[in-house]
Amino acid sequence: MKGKQAVLGHIGEHPIAVRYVDGRLDDVLVPDLDAPALGTIFRGIVDRPQKGMGAVMVKLPEGGTGFLRGAKGLSPGLPITVQMSGYAEPGKAVPLTDRVLFKSRYVIVTPYAPGVNISRQIRDEDKRDELMVAGKASVTDNGYGLIFRSASADANIEDVLDDLDTMMARAEAVMAESGTTPELIIEGDDPHVLAWREWADIASVLTGPTDLTDTGALDDLVTATGVLADLTFGSMFIEPTRALVAVDVNTGQSGPLETNINAIKDLPRQLRLRGLGGQITVDLAPVMKRDRKQLETTIKNALRHCPVDTEFVGWTPLGHIELKRKRERAPVAPLLKDL
Repeated sequence: MKGKQAVLGHIGEHPIAVRYVDGRLDDVLVPDLDAPALGTIFRGIVDRPQKGMGAVMVKLPEGGTGFLRGAKGLSPGLPITVQMSGYAEPGKAVPLTDRVLFKSRYVIVTPYAPGVNISRQIRDEDKRDELMVAGKASVTDNGYGLIFRSASADANIEDVLDDLDTMMARAEAVMAESGTTPELIIEGDDPHVLAWREWADIASVLTGPTDLTDTGALDDLVTATGVLADLTFGSMFIEPTRALVAVDVNTGQSGPLETNINAIKDLPRQLRLRGLGGQITVDLAPVMKRDRKQLETTIKNALRHCPVDTEFVGWTPLGHIELKRKRERAPVAPLLKDL
């Protein structure tokens, strides 16, 4: 089918959201089976400092441990409101931020960044004016900041303002929390809520109890999350290790330059479908050094349209591409291992 479609369902008791674009599997959202959802807010207790790093370890509920950067001046024993900012590698502390955000479909409330900002995608001047007036009125008393997201452009103004009221009330309630022991304050969004929040441009949403299997979405996902990723000409092997994600590009009937271009254009989608992040090393099919600029431009353009923040780090002496990708997606493989 043409256009965008979402399928929401469950694998066992776990919610899952799958997105198609023009009939091709494009994205998937799953829960982490061993960690809270991204965006979960805790009251933590500052623990030991990490010397030379400007960071501290933070005690979390149920004996958990978090890692907070930019924590200069925080003394051990201090209660602090923190938010889970990424998924941890196995055996490591949970990444945290003290710049808590309250994010919804139409608005983001920013308690530590005052001001009202409106997405550039909202071009209707009358609507921008109405949102600006409402936004300034909502932050007058608390000094919070506010961002109207691009999804507000096509939304009914009443829906946007209702969302604003809900998120502002939530932010004020959470920031007013106090205590001296670690506590979970508010859980992050599950995959279904996250899909509603982030996939605002999808008109067709299937939510029936058997839609995940009836549409073939589950079969597509199992196929798409394997080690081998077939390209139009050639293939990629995508293998997560403890240290990094290794990507090996192999040529087929086309030349190495064309195969590499096709591979790196599709790489962000392939990483989304697997929920992979961290350090990514891409072993391309052999090409001349003069072709590197074209490949670098291609990967940067592909990453620009990916919702997961990914940085092009550079080239290794062996001619590999290195990427640094935020760990903001739960890995998909553990949820599918018993299927």
